[in-house]
Amino acid sequence: MLKRQAVWLFLLLVFSMDGQNPIQPYKNPKLSTDVRVKDLLGRMTLEEKVAQMLCHWESQAKLKIITPQGEFDESLLAKRAPNGLGQVARPGEGAGGGALGKGYDAFQTATFANKIQKYFIEKTRLGIPVMFHEESLHGNQTKDATSFPSHLALGSTWNEALLTEVYTKIAEEVRLRGGHQVLAPVVDLGRDPRWGRTEETLGEDPYHVSRMAVAEIKAYQGGANVENIPARHVISTLKHFGVHGASEGGLNIAPSFVDERTLTVVQARVSGIIEKLYVRAQYEAVARGQALVDIYSPEWLAAQEEYLVLNRSPQPDAHALAQAARQRLALLG
Repeated sequence: MLKRQAVWLFLLLVFSMDGQNPIQPYKNPKLSTDVRVKDLLGRMTLEEKVAQMLCHWESQAKLKIITPQGEFDESLLAKRAPNGLGQVARPGEGAGGGALGKGYDAFQTATFANKIQKYFIEKTRLGIPVMFHEESLHGNQTKDATSFPSHLALGSTWNEALLTEVYTKIAEEVRLRGGHQVLAPVVDLGRDPRWGRTEETLGEDPYHVSRMAVAEIKAYQGGANVENIPARHVISTLKHFGVHGASEGGLNIAPSFVDERTLTVVQARVSGIIEKLYVRAQYEAVARGQALVDIYSPEWLAAQEEYLVLNRSPQPDAHALAQAARQRLALLG
């Protein structure tokens, strides 16, 4: 009798201890991604959801997380991102303000990224990790990284094998410093030499640009599948907005007056050729079967306009954006 009671007491103790710290479904790696995401979204407040859409770029931010003495301050990060954060931009810059010689080297960048990640995982309500992205058009744009010839020069080689080798190396350098994602490649078509960003392009022909871009994307991601990126590889982000490289007068971010045929046959052809790759990009709408004309609908353009307005205004906080989201939802009924 005493033995049976002891067994029941033991089982009760085990279950009660397990109940104190259950593993939330969204943190359980044995569950599918869909199940984990659904569980996580159900736990998040609107402010926390909006926070995942925000990005901190130290050199451009009004609320800093690095002290004037150049040290990372966790208390400043807690004030900057109390509801979590989606991304940290260019961690390799540190407090250098974009001057590469004043940024962090590889070890300093990785240390900085680890401190930030530790805060979000261990000290925010849901423990959602943050992502780090870098610029890497022809090399990780940070201190002591390898700089290759310009994007236009690499595109001019017409050598897919060479680009695979170059961007595999770049991906490794970014990942070893703590980066998860790169804002590259640029797939704008360089058709107006007056445009000051022509050197960022791979060329002017949509087929040529698409082939070079595919080689670059696969090199960054270690293959085409964004759902299973190998170690020492990163997420690739195609850019920029549709017809961004065809601005009036060659002025950056000026209006683009493009007829429908040029839009669909020339400008959008790049995305049409790349559509089979699962990449994080504006162009992924093509892969989902949307008509090209629909992609450039008034609603699509309005969304881009809102994005530009947000990016040129002082950094919004999650609460303000959440309020704006509630107002928008109310208007939509």
